[in-house]
Amino acid sequence: MQTHNPVSGRLSVEEYRQGILAANRRVLGRAITLAESTLPQDRLLTEDLIESILPQTGRSIRIGITGVPGVGKSTFIESFGNHLIQHGKKIAILTIDPSSQRTYGSILGDKTRMETLSKNSQAFIRPSASGDAFTGVATGTREAMLLCEAAGFEIIIIETVGIGQLEAGIRNMVDFFMLLLLAGAGDELQGIKKGILEMADGFVLTKADGDNISRVHQARTDLLHAIHLFPSSESSWKVPVITTSTITQTGIAEVWESVQSYIQTTQANGHFDVQRQRQQQAWFTETFQRLIQEKINDEPGLQQQQTEMFQKVSNQKVSALKAARLLVNEFSLSGSSKKNEQP
Repeated sequence: MQTHNPVSGRLSVEEYRQGILAANRRVLGRAITLAESTLPQDRLLTEDLIESILPQTGRSIRIGITGVPGVGKSTFIESFGNHLIQHGKKIAILTIDPSSQRTYGSILGDKTRMETLSKNSQAFIRPSASGDAFTGVATGTREAMLLCEAAGFEIIIIETVGIGQLEAGIRNMVDFFMLLLLAGAGDELQGIKKGILEMADGFVLTKADGDNISRVHQARTDLLHAIHLFPSSESSWKVPVITTSTITQTGIAEVWESVQSYIQTTQANGHFDVQRQRQQQAWFTETFQRLIQEKINDEPGLQQQQTEMFQKVSNQKVSALKAARLLVNEFSLSGSSKKNEQP
């Protein structure tokens, strides 16, 4: 067995693995921190760790939740999570908070907002900063999801930053993609990308209580009409529109029923397995592209050429298209030269 490294403070792969399989939350938290690290040695350790726990993954239901700012994602997730726990489920919630593009800091306040749920022994809440990822989730979210699965959590909920141009990246991670909508806040459908609407497996209208009930019902009618214009779903699933209130606790049970129905339907027709296979392929492609980009950036001499190309593009002496191709050609030639130099 690999030994603990007292200098780095990291555990060995086997120590991480044993702690995670034993559902040790402290070790799980440290493993997720490791997965989020950008240090080369941590990435290699994470790679070995994920390989070691892979046989214990894939058994959970993965749910992605997104929505416009102010829709009440955290409040809904707390009610939804408590409902799942009441039905005997052990849940992990991975929340993503937006990072400052200047300091990359983040408030990470979701755990505080889910006060009741955070105290429940059947729930594990892990807030993470989005960092420089622009997909609505954070670097290491996939790895964190797998680590939570290996720790025995049956439901994994990923709460994204919020509706944005690339928010649909969550679709490549989860089984059920839930879109929360807020009625009565203006023309709610106009501010949401059509592609995200078409990717959703379920729509949830929040805050269906008090004076807002009539607006919620009208929004539901409008959304049902809009759904008829969407292309046919590959999963053969009829997307539901559910109205909810965390105050009166209405609609929460129906949301869980719709998730279960979706899983049963897609497992029966084979779409569930096809979707997971595509997600694995997407993970590989994204990781491969990131590593290639990092390799290019680290190539000796290429950074100087990149700086020179930036200057030429800025001064319009060469187009961005041609500059990028020339730089890639330089990288290719550099790689070929290294192969030829090998004894």
